[in-house]
Amino acid sequence: MNNSTNKRQPKAQAFWLFFPAASLLAALAVPLSVWAVWSGTGWPAGLVGAGHGHELIFGFALALIAGYTLGPQPAAMLYPLFGLWLAARISWILLPNFLVAQILSPAFAILLAWHVVPRFSAAKKWRNKMVGPLIFLICMLAVIFWLSSGAGLAYTPWLPGPFLLMHSAIVGLLLLMTFMGGRIIAPAVAGTLEKKGIPLEARVQPRIEGSLILMLGCTTCLIAFPVADPLTGILLIVASALIALRTLRWKLWLCPERPDLLVLASGYVWLAVGALAAGLSLLHGSLPAPALHLITIGGLGTLSTSVMLRLAWQRSHRKPPPASEVFLIATLMAVAAISRFMAGASPFGASTLLWLSACAWALAYLWVTLRLLALAKHGQYRRK
Repeated sequence: MNNSTNKRQPKAQAFWLFFPAASLLAALAVPLSVWAVWSGTGWPAGLVGAGHGHELIFGFALALIAGYTLGPQPAAMLYPLFGLWLAARISWILLPNFLVAQILSPAFAILLAWHVVPRFSAAKKWRNKMVGPLIFLICMLAVIFWLSSGAGLAYTPWLPGPFLLMHSAIVGLLLLMTFMGGRIIAPAVAGTLEKKGIPLEARVQPRIEGSLILMLGCTTCLIAFPVADPLTGILLIVASALIALRTLRWKLWLCPERPDLLVLASGYVWLAVGALAAGLSLLHGSLPAPALHLITIGGLGTLSTSVMLRLAWQRSHRKPPPASEVFLIATLMAVAAISRFMAGASPFGASTLLWLSACAWALAYLWVTLRLLALAKHGQYRRK
């Protein structure tokens, strides 16, 4: 009886809910974080200092993970989970020093891990099995961040500081994007080339993928400890070379009729560029923050917008997004990534570059938000 009742429960696609919300958060959070410091007002308080990275990783990125991995879910589960995410975002941005705001974000991360991680337990190959633990680690970093910031229930001086934990979370996202991006790009390129009668032997490339999992998995932990910077830098440089080699072996220049794949590949290349720049900065003893922004803006920005639009267009129109749309967003992301990198480790000394980066990023995600809402409406009309 219970099974039949569960089957009759209406289900909603998680990405139609989480993707537009994540895009809107990204569009608002970055310029507001620049304004909070540049204006001298310190408002909104939750986006100052490490709070800026907190919202983009534990708010924006976790919403992307939720939208991409949850799939269709009963409304009774999906909407409360989304409500918890929304409450966590609003409370953290406006009142980050309140206990409720500090608890809601880790609570969402834990609940998301509880729903998502078991979905990957059935995988047979060890490379596929790592997705669940990696998502769990990224979610648990939200809890560790809370403890390390001094807001937890106990004093924990042995934990890395909030900024170092942000670095770990970024490398964890680098590994997740490397894995998931490869699993999206490889079959799509192979299918496109097969229609032309061109076989693609290098698809998933398991040896390279396995090496990247091991190296970036170690780097996720090592980057939180400055004493290991030389080793961390070397691992990031080698990982960059492997990501670049993997991309070249996909022969994407043979797919000029698929602009969506070319833009996806450009996001993948940004991962290699960011890993290389971060590795070199660690070897030279300089702050890695500008280089890590190449990963978060160039890599995460380009890949996330591409994946969101690609999935939305496939569900609503049964075709990939048009070239004009993806190229525009990829250009804005490139402007945002390059200008933020050029702004350096003390970006407010180069406020013009910083504002250029923030505005380009915000415009891209605002456009994606509007497109996702329009595509959702069209998809709903088609279902009727």
